[in-house]
Amino acid sequence: MSTIQTLDVTQIPPRLKHPTIFQHFDALNAGEAFLILNDHDPKPLYYQLLGERGNIFTWDYLEAGPQWWQVKIAKKPAAAPSDTVGAIAAKDLRKAEVFKKMGIDFCCGGNKTIQEAAAEAGVAEVDVKAALEAVENQTQKASQDFNSWEIDFLTDYIVQAHHRYVKDASAIIDQLADKVAQHHGTNHPELFELSQKTHAFLSDMNSHMLKEEKILFPQIKLLVQKKRDHQNVTVSDGLISAAIKMMITEHEVSGEDLKFFRKLTNEYSLPTDACNSYAYLFDKMKEFESDLLLHIHLENNILFPKALALEQA
Repeated sequence: MSTIQTLDVTQIPPRLKHPTIFQHFDALNAGEAFLILNDHDPKPLYYQLLGERGNIFTWDYLEAGPQWWQVKIAKKPAAAPSDTVGAIAAKDLRKAEVFKKMGIDFCCGGNKTIQEAAAEAGVAEVDVKAALEAVENQTQKASQDFNSWEIDFLTDYIVQAHHRYVKDASAIIDQLADKVAQHHGTNHPELFELSQKTHAFLSDMNSHMLKEEKILFPQIKLLVQKKRDHQNVTVSDGLISAAIKMMITEHEVSGEDLKFFRKLTNEYSLPTDACNSYAYLFDKMKEFESDLLLHIHLENNILFPKALALEQA
């Protein structure tokens, strides 16, 4: 049985304390741990480690003052084979980028295992796992740790960042799709279908977001006030779970629409006679797809499971 190393932080020069601790952490393999001993609460280190390495470690106080603080820091083990791709992406958004690059649907299809998702995407499971492991060993600063956010704050973020983006981009894409179809539809008749389907897709998206903003998200906030803040508020029984079920179904439809657009445009390949508006349309649609995948991921894999768990608590 291996011995866990203890790092006495009090013996390290002040300017070298955090760099030394980071070096020890980066040297860990998945599942390994070390201890730090300090004469004050090292909580600021926790936030720095979370910000720069992401949600890939555990932090356990073995001793918490008043004279000494001892903390066990462990690097989380690699994802178990039974973990779904949605759960993996929720824990570390860098891994969502791996899935995205490999054509794995981690948002609408987030309930699949790595084995199932890899087979569906036509990539080798071993290659997916190798790419995920490589991400775990990276030391660059992680992106936002959405999984650690309170769900009422997350709903506000989704509305302000992603819903606002959809509303702003919808008008641009809708207008461009119609313009490009009118100018290039004779040589590329698929553009007429793209314009029609895009218009319907964007209309559905805005209707979908309205239901979230007017019904589901306010109910989630009331639930938080009731369960976390112990406020005397009324939450409609079963409304949240029913609304989430509907939203997930609509997300699946949106995911299929995105796949249809890629097929119709041959992966957004531009013909030789494409004008600037044609190119801009495809760029905006790819940008929209990228934002929507993250948008749906935040809801399906983080917000909705936590809201359901809170509703049942």
